[in-house]
Amino acid sequence: MISVRRASLLAMLLAAFLTIVAAWLVIVSPGSVDDVGSYEPQPASGDAITVTVEPGYGPSQIADTLERAGVIDSGTRFRVLAQLMGFDRLLQAGTYELQEDMPELEVLYRLRNGIVTTRFVTVVEGWQLAEIADSLAALGIERDDFLTAAASHDYDYPFVSQIPAGQSLQGYLYPATYPLRTSDDGETLVEAMLAAFDANVPDDLATQAAAVGLTLHEAVTLASIIEREAVVPEEKPIMAQVFLSRLRIGFRLEADPTVQFALAEAGADTYWKPALTTADLAFDSPYNTYVYFGLPPGPISSPAADSIAAVLNPSETSYLFFVARPDGSHAFAETFAEHSVNVELYRGGGQ
Repeated sequence: MISVRRASLLAMLLAAFLTIVAAWLVIVSPGSVDDVGSYEPQPASGDAITVTVEPGYGPSQIADTLERAGVIDSGTRFRVLAQLMGFDRLLQAGTYELQEDMPELEVLYRLRNGIVTTRFVTVVEGWQLAEIADSLAALGIERDDFLTAAASHDYDYPFVSQIPAGQSLQGYLYPATYPLRTSDDGETLVEAMLAAFDANVPDDLATQAAAVGLTLHEAVTLASIIEREAVVPEEKPIMAQVFLSRLRIGFRLEADPTVQFALAEAGADTYWKPALTTADLAFDSPYNTYVYFGLPPGPISSPAADSIAAVLNPSETSYLFFVARPDGSHAFAETFAEHSVNVELYRGGGQ
């Protein structure tokens, strides 16, 4: 005779096995992913439940926490699935946004891959602060709340203390994709973006910046200009050399993105005006590097790590000028005469 307890366990194991088979058929079916790492969970329809999985929690503690919270029906089934799929030692700590009565397999995949939420926001390389704020507003984050948080220097990162008073955190909100939870607000998102900046730039950023004659803030400012100028990543170190050389000999930078930014700050109806006029180039703003010498007061966009690296490691060339080609690459020149030829060729109608 098979005991009731043993029969129940066998039934549960069979159910778990069938669940895994069904999941496998879904995963390998046409149009689906074929590996765990790229599995994309589907949002559940139940009420939202926030569950925190503490570091050091084992499968049993996690399963009990999820069952008590009402996320899953069976902690035992969750543990069996975790063991059979080899996930029992791979479940990640974190605060998860889940729903009531979710399939155990769905929850298991989320915890295995650290998917704390199914909503994300992407900060694109080269975005202005206002662009980030507008993107967040479209996802339900108060725009003014975010801008207020981004104007504060009350964050515990060494680089924040080197940002001049009156300057926002523009340029330091690292371009990346961030999970967006219902509990998030402007401050938590700014904190996450600053943490990403801290993790993606050299620890000795200030020291490396000093080696090329800049402060940390100046290095990020120059990187933000390069981020907007460069289309071809390989040209970033060359642009850095051009701008650094112009700064040293007292030439104006004459960078179009600084004018675009100045116009946007003044209320233009677009963030980056594509075709600048002679009047635009003469627009009076400390950010306009056609009018004012040196760097603008602060970054004009969020630079990626390679733009910052370009400033710290400029190419060993002697260029002082560059002009954009139709394909987005640039023609560089050492002399004004060479540059004039390039301008005529690429802006004067030549090919």
